[in-house]
Amino acid sequence: MIGPHPFHAVGEKYIAAVVQAADCLPMLIPVLETPLDVTQILAHVDGIFFPGSPSNVAPAHYAGGPSEPGTLHDPHRDATTLSLIPRAVASGVPVFGVCRGFQEMNVAMGGTLHQRVHEVEGLHDHREDKEQPLEVQYGPAHDVLLEPGSLLRSLAGADRIRVNSLHGQGVERLAPDLAIEARAPDGLIEAFRVKSAPSFALAVQWHPEWQVMANPFSQALFAEFGRAARDKVQQDASS
Repeated sequence: MIGPHPFHAVGEKYIAAVVQAADCLPMLIPVLETPLDVTQILAHVDGIFFPGSPSNVAPAHYAGGPSEPGTLHDPHRDATTLSLIPRAVASGVPVFGVCRGFQEMNVAMGGTLHQRVHEVEGLHDHREDKEQPLEVQYGPAHDVLLEPGSLLRSLAGADRIRVNSLHGQGVERLAPDLAIEARAPDGLIEAFRVKSAPSFALAVQWHPEWQVMANPFSQALFAEFGRAARDKVQQDASS
């Protein structure tokens, strides 16, 4: 809500990353009370990016407990994305999720979430300090360990990278068709891919869109998504 009215909006940093690093044309998919037809959406896109948001996936979608008071939710987005994600993956449409997008991809594929990671024994506090300037909030916070044979390790050319950390929720149980791509030092899953996907289908818990052109790994990640979208165009043209 902006004032008394509902708006459909996406952060400029996500738009800029899709334009600059993925070299794609971003178009916002509205999430209405009556969701748009998934088949029609998939007929008009070459890839789908699920960005972060101040809202969280409603715990009713993964049999979670009640939300903490003050937690923001977006039932219209849930209604659209949770049905769109598995259909997009199965259709070979490239899919890329960041932060909330990472969490909703896990839920859409049958996984569950920790609602308050910092309260889980053995896990660290992965939230940002909102009193700090944005440059500090989005600055490097911890390493993630990249799984052997993972796409992320091949893009990084290393077994670990340093990432930012601005999330209170995280993966509790990974969905059956997902494979871990990266973990935080405390063991929390930070990235995964869809094993059965015929195209790019990957999500990360951190925010690679932040100042993307100044980070070679983040740039490479978005470029891989863009490359997959262009491959989808070529496949559709030849079929």
